[in-house]
Amino acid sequence: MSEESRSSTTRVFIALAPPDEAKDELARELGPAYAAYPRMRWNRIEDWHITLAFLGELPHSAVPLLREPLADLAAARGPVRLALRGGGHFDERVFWTGIDGDLEGLHRLTGEVRAVVKECGIDFPDRPLRPHLTLARTRRDDAASAVAAAEGLAAFSGRVWRADRLHLVGSDFGRGPGPIRYRDIEAWPFDGGGCGGG
Repeated sequence: MSEESRSSTTRVFIALAPPDEAKDELARELGPAYAAYPRMRWNRIEDWHITLAFLGELPHSAVPLLREPLADLAAARGPVRLALRGGGHFDERVFWTGIDGDLEGLHRLTGEVRAVVKECGIDFPDRPLRPHLTLARTRRDDAASAVAAAEGLAAFSGRVWRADRLHLVGSDFGRGPGPIRYRDIEAWPFDGGGCGGG
């Protein structure tokens, strides 16, 4: 994609984010891994999220179409109770922590979010949800760090928390060199008392 076309698009996803207390708890648990594997590309704690739907590169004009339907969805349902649990890796490259708690509610919310996106006429890769929170990526010449870090996090069992906001997020704002950055385009509280517990 050319720089001109990239400048007219935004890489967008819809996500949940743990509260600060849960992130701080996990960050303390990761202390040894931060020290042992400094060459891994660690995500910033403030960027930790659970992706429900990755929409890819969208024209700027498409993003406003999502605001009202997602706001309505969030207003109609209750929070989801989740927890961060253990560690794992994808293809020895991506180090993550897993998600526990109301997984049925999480999958139901994901289905509702993706249905809203499709109703807005936005095409996106509708891959199966594999609930996780990405922590770091290895460099090409480092095949062992993600595996070892995942083993070190295997026994982690975090506190239960409420995912009480739905986030529409844009990534890599500025398109400059360095790690990917994320920014909320908008976020909406889950105001309903029914679906997802509370």
